Amino acid sequence: MVPVAVLVTALLAGVATWTRSGSMERDLAARAQTALFEAGLPTGDVRFDGRDATLSGFPPDQALRALEIVQKVDGVRAAKVNGDVTPVAPGNSSSTTTTTPSPPTTATTTTSPPPTTSTTAPPPTDKAGVQAEIDRLLTEAPIAFEPDTAKLTPDGEQAARSVAIALAKAPAGFRYRVTGHVARGPGGESAALKLSRDRARAVARILTTNGLTVARVTYRGLGDTRPATGGEEDRRVEITVV
Repeated sequence: MVPVAVLVTALLAGVATWTRSGSMERDLAARAQTALFEAGLPTGDVRFDGRDATLSGFPPDQALRALEIVQKVDGVRAAKVNGDVTPVAPGNSSSTTTTTPSPPTTATTTTSPPPTTSTTAPPPTDKAGVQAEIDRLLTEAPIAFEPDTAKLTPDGEQAARSVAIALAKAPAGFRYRVTGHVARGPGGESAALKLSRDRARAVARILTTNGLTVARVTYRGLGDTRPATGGEEDRRVEITVV
């Protein structure tokens, strides 16, 4: 009996460690995505193995900047970039190329324009304000899928991730419902209902892997029971503060 008890204790300890590790990785990923979003670099993906980050999907001219931002996130131990990277411009690197000094020029006094400051409005903290922000994001970039599937297009996945980053800044007590709508196809009502539910679940999964807990997100599919009105598309995903 003693060996069995030891084995069970070790197994439970391992499960607890794995759960804490997964929670830590999700938290680091959410904070890294938030930092990138605030820096105007929301196009890539950041994944964690423990406290080590791997960046991918960033344009070569933004990769080094994104790497620098992620490395500064509290809790990140190391970070690397997968993909092409645009080298730092000459002048900041230690090159062995000999350059010919330019002839002296007459100094002139120039007046630099005063520095400009930009202010960013704080994220909304009430349900109506958060809902308005969700609607704005989905209007600018609707969540799109590959035809007749629940697989998001690259643009659709980025749109869902942008919403997740915005919701991660909202009050922690808010909950969200993801609703899928589709147009009726050859499979009839049952096929439309299943496809709408699968699409809503795919979006909910992105929200819960980018900063929101599973307990705060529900999803449902309404098939083709609510056709488009007021300029909406039959094929759409709605996210509602509940």
